[in-house]
Amino acid sequence: MAELLYRLGKTAARRAWLVILAWVLALSGAAGAYVAWSGELTTSFDIPGLPSSDVVDELQKGLPDLAGGSGTIVYQTEDGSPLSAAQKKEIRAQIASAKDLPDVATVTDPFQTETQREAQATKVTEGQAKIEAGQKQLSAAQAKLDKAQAGIDKARTQALAAGMPTTQIDAQQAKLDKQQAKLDENAADLEANAKKAENGAELLELSDGIRMVSEDGSAAMVNVAYSVGRLDMSEETKKATVDHFADAPVDGVEVGVSSDISQEVPNPMGPGEIVGVGVAAIVLLVMLGTIIGAGVPLVTALTGVGIGALGALSLSGVVQMASMTPILGLMLGLAVGIDYSLFILNRHRKQLLHGSDVTESIALATGTAGTAVVFAGSTVIVALVALNMTGIPFLGLMGSVGAACVAIAVLVAITLTPAILSLVGGRIVSKRARAKVTEHDAAEASARPMPTWRALVTVVASVVALLALAIPALDMRLGLPDGGSEPEGSLARTAYTITEDSFGAGANGPLLVAADLPAGLSEGGIQQAQLSVAQTLAELDDVRAVAPAAVSEDGRTAAFQVVPEEGPNSVSTNKLVGEIRDLPPVNGTIDLGVAGAAAVAIDVSQGLNDVLLPYLGVVVGLSLLILILVFRSILVPLIATGGFVLSLLATYGVVVAVFQKGIGAEWIGLDSTGPILSFLPILLVGILFGLAMDYQLFLASGMREAYVHGDPARVAVAHGLRAGRSVVIAAGLIMVSVFGGFIFAESAMIRSMGFGLALGVLLDAFIVRMLLMPALMHLLGRSAWWLPKWLDRILPNVDVEGAALERAHGAEAPSEATVKREKVGV
Repeated sequence: MAELLYRLGKTAARRAWLVILAWVLALSGAAGAYVAWSGELTTSFDIPGLPSSDVVDELQKGLPDLAGGSGTIVYQTEDGSPLSAAQKKEIRAQIASAKDLPDVATVTDPFQTETQREAQATKVTEGQAKIEAGQKQLSAAQAKLDKAQAGIDKARTQALAAGMPTTQIDAQQAKLDKQQAKLDENAADLEANAKKAENGAELLELSDGIRMVSEDGSAAMVNVAYSVGRLDMSEETKKATVDHFADAPVDGVEVGVSSDISQEVPNPMGPGEIVGVGVAAIVLLVMLGTIIGAGVPLVTALTGVGIGALGALSLSGVVQMASMTPILGLMLGLAVGIDYSLFILNRHRKQLLHGSDVTESIALATGTAGTAVVFAGSTVIVALVALNMTGIPFLGLMGSVGAACVAIAVLVAITLTPAILSLVGGRIVSKRARAKVTEHDAAEASARPMPTWRALVTVVASVVALLALAIPALDMRLGLPDGGSEPEGSLARTAYTITEDSFGAGANGPLLVAADLPAGLSEGGIQQAQLSVAQTLAELDDVRAVAPAAVSEDGRTAAFQVVPEEGPNSVSTNKLVGEIRDLPPVNGTIDLGVAGAAAVAIDVSQGLNDVLLPYLGVVVGLSLLILILVFRSILVPLIATGGFVLSLLATYGVVVAVFQKGIGAEWIGLDSTGPILSFLPILLVGILFGLAMDYQLFLASGMREAYVHGDPARVAVAHGLRAGRSVVIAAGLIMVSVFGGFIFAESAMIRSMGFGLALGVLLDAFIVRMLLMPALMHLLGRSAWWLPKWLDRILPNVDVEGAALERAHGAEAPSEATVKREKVGV
């Protein structure tokens, strides 16, 4: 591997303009593909086979109007007064014209709905009064019939006693029987109507908490139903709806649009991200000392990320792609692109300071540091590609795009970086660095092992600190962002707030419950079944109201709207969904299923949570094999992996503390808290494990390099740490700044991802890799590099530290370890 990369680096250096032209053409091709084939990104997430998806499929067959996407428009007067007649007229005009918008099936008029609800209540009351009056009339008529029957019976008795014929009496009896039959029929009808009215009144009472106009009349809620499914709604459709209602405000009325339709595809490069790249540039300038040197990693990283991001977006016209997918590729491409180029550049720069020829130094740096870059990138790629093993399409696509961007960053680092370095020549090294090279080498070569007591204290303190930070992770709750997590002043946040204040928190996340009714039910039987289901649901804790929504034409499927007491991301609503699904069949025959945005979010979160541990096992297992191959050691990979687990748990803990519990949220401008983004934990595993192994490779390979060149094990730890810490510190700061720039994005999803990645890199690079890992390596001594002889014989030697390569080309470019020994007389 090292020899191959050595030749590749030398070729790229000698044919610099050809390599640069090739990458320019690749970038142009990606841009052309983006223009030709890019499509729309989606802000919705789904997992095939979810319980809620099955319910939607069932509704699609019997009640297609309820299976499509939906959203709400909320109006509220600015001064809190009831909506005036003029304001209602304008709102109704908007509702009427909205029916012509793309893919809109129905738009509910809240004022008409409330009028109908009041009319229904009045009708029920009047019906009950009529039934009571009818019952009184029936009672009076029955009394008359009973009196007539008594007279007939008396006359019959007298006639029989006198031996007289009863023909006339029989005729009277027949007439009376006919009247009794008619009366019984009327009584049965009245009883049926009474039962129907009683059921209707009870259903109306159970739905009392569901309103479309607030009790004080200051707010109204408009429901927009679409003819296409939630995942099939185009951004054009959503934007048309938002523009229709938001661009023509009603005087004196504030309008909000639910996040189902107003949540926009996030902008991947905002001011925060640009500042992050600027901070990375400053770190590079401070470390390398020249503007040219600082510019090389930035140019290569931007080239790679441009190709990766544009290439990913070009696929969005062919496959359904979540909005986070290209943003993840952008994050990773920028971060690893800068770091990988920096590692090669730093090795080349050190070699130039020791008098190496430019071309030969580029080739040697590509062969040594480039080998570490390839294997470091491999761990990241393995972790990301393994996301496909979760069986979750949108997550697998995110992993594949991220892996492709990392692979491009590796290719750019080992080809474009050598080409640019060849054109830059010796200007990559500042005069100040040349003047201090002897002093710097002497300092590195004179490194001494740390005291054992300090190593022990470092291990204990690091582990205790990371475990303490991890404690809040025990309370982690997963969910998808709702309107409450959107920025203040946004349409989604406004809608969420108005709905919560005027209609109750549960109105922001109503549940849609589908019931499978028995075949052959009469109209009354269907109503009775509806009442039984509604009563069963209403008896559950945390249910505010239940209302029948519709019944299919064949009478086999009934839908209900269930409004929880609390919001869609609350613990109680999550528990309620589970309780409904755990209910036995109502009346022994009616099975229930739950759908709705809140149920979908719960299902997605549960599905992701279920695959987290298996995914972690797969990633760790595959990467352990790579690390054993690279380091030819059993304990070093175990140390690397154990340290990662600690930093990951600590990252989870701090993310929960900030984004879920709100501790320190104001420091990053976070004005609302809630569950952790459902796919964030699994993404952090994939990305942070790969990045953690990057730093492990670059530090531990330096230690192994010193060890294989003859240093005692503990001295090698000190030499490797001293030699590699500056570049790892710079690389860590660069990653933290790049990821940290996304913390201040508008999208709640991007904010939490940026925070988690920046924090994870910070903890792993500066606590685990710079403190814990060297301390453990010191305590282990030579045993850290132990490998069973049978395994040593069968493992190929990848020479990640470049020892064989340096021996083969030692005359042209002496190794750093050799140079350091010569300068201090070792």
